[in-house]
Amino acid sequence: MPGLPATAEEFDLVVMGSGSAGLMCALTAASEGLSVLVVEKAEKLGGTTAWSAAAIYAPANHVAAQAGLSDSPAEAEAYLLATAPPGWAESDGRRLAAFARTAGAALRLIEEETPLRFQLLPDADLFPDAPGAKPLGRMLTPGLVRRSVVGGWARRIRRPKLPMLFTFAEVVERDPLTAGPLALLGQLPVLAKRLLAGQRGMGTALVTGLLKGCLDHGCTILTGARITGLDQGPDGDIRGVTAMVAGTPRRFRARCGVVIASGGFEWNDALIAEHFPGPVDYRASPPTNEGDGLALALAAGAEVDRMDQANFNSAIPGRIDGKRQGLGWFYHVAPNAVIVNGQGERFVNEHDHNLGLLLDKRNQAGQPVNLPAWFIADARFLARNRIARLVAGRESEWITHAPTLGGLARKIAVDPETLGRTVDAFNAGIDEGLADRFGRTRREKIVKPPFVALTFNRTFISTKGGPRTDERARVLRADGSAILGLYCVGVAMACPIGTKAVSTGTTLGPNLAWGYIAGRDAAARKRIGQDGADPATPQARA
Repeated sequence: MPGLPATAEEFDLVVMGSGSAGLMCALTAASEGLSVLVVEKAEKLGGTTAWSAAAIYAPANHVAAQAGLSDSPAEAEAYLLATAPPGWAESDGRRLAAFARTAGAALRLIEEETPLRFQLLPDADLFPDAPGAKPLGRMLTPGLVRRSVVGGWARRIRRPKLPMLFTFAEVVERDPLTAGPLALLGQLPVLAKRLLAGQRGMGTALVTGLLKGCLDHGCTILTGARITGLDQGPDGDIRGVTAMVAGTPRRFRARCGVVIASGGFEWNDALIAEHFPGPVDYRASPPTNEGDGLALALAAGAEVDRMDQANFNSAIPGRIDGKRQGLGWFYHVAPNAVIVNGQGERFVNEHDHNLGLLLDKRNQAGQPVNLPAWFIADARFLARNRIARLVAGRESEWITHAPTLGGLARKIAVDPETLGRTVDAFNAGIDEGLADRFGRTRREKIVKPPFVALTFNRTFISTKGGPRTDERARVLRADGSAILGLYCVGVAMACPIGTKAVSTGTTLGPNLAWGYIAGRDAAARKRIGQDGADPATPQARA
């Protein structure tokens, strides 16, 4: 790079990204005595995690054990292997086993080193008949944290899309987004107290707590800094990074490694078009998620995998910092609504947790078979949902109205007769309490005009493909050898749990576990070096 200074600032570990995986990695390494630099491309910290509900899947954790719930890494491994997509148990078995062994340890470290405290969610594993499944204990979320614990750094945490005055456990219990005015009125004193005290839950709490731990352990954190290259030794090992910081080129040596924790590539239009053909509604992550880490890993010789995997969700349109964004919201579980494909036919139980998997279902040519998709409801949907009414008022393109189903079908270019048959079939048996052919029982007839349609294609929370890694989070070449000194964690890696979720929280839980694994491995490299060998030399690799 022209103008690059010859000297390099030195750290033990350089972490690229400040979401849950990156901060967890930094915290883990720093707690073991490593000097850590966190380099964040955006001006704000927290990545997509800061916008999340912070549901965390962590089998065999100490919170469940303290509640008297039995679990073990072996049972979790059995469950993960049994529920993996075809062929994944063979290709990703060692990584799934590593996650099952370390998820609980990651949570324990967080509680030991940060102000975060976790509480159980009432969620069961999604496949209760699979070996090792548990009805309770593996899903958690953080409690409230005061933003002031990080001092002036609180202003550098990414602001949430909605005020995070509730914990996710409270959201599950009370459903404040759709609760009636009287219910919300009763909560105003508590919310006012939290607002004045600076207490926040969900993603804000998780990022704040992790950041506090990193700061307490002396991590150096840069924002608005973009890593532009990896420094490689003669044998391909990674020795450090080059970066642009406030418009100035800088070099950072990383004695024990570089960790790619830069999030997904959902804002890279070319990669999305290549790996996710078909219509996309919104992206619900920071616009800086352009696949920078992926590009760096490829340049270093990495093999990539799982590029067609992603975390999808339903969303409503909005704008943040002038960019059109998707705001995640599970409006599709309304009782008087169905989701249909471009032919006007249902293809899924709308309450299915793996709805995104079916939205993205491909044919042999790799093209989506259920897109474009539409959410169809009647007048009561808007009457019951204040947020939907507000959004519909300012986003006229988001919603289509018609006095009849046939008229609605013509407006969205769906066959009227097919849509009519679909709705009739959905309505049938409701009076008798009978399940429909998708097994759904909680439903109301779609009969009250005007009828409404919303586009219901894929909204990206994060892609989940990237460099292939081993059970130590080390990036691999095509021949299976590790690029020493290069790690990849979180959704930047080729995730062993892809689009198909096995439970609530199967993005953040693995993010924390893989951050922990990479941080521990980097610390082990430093210990080897302290025993008399440079961690980058062949003697230190044994």
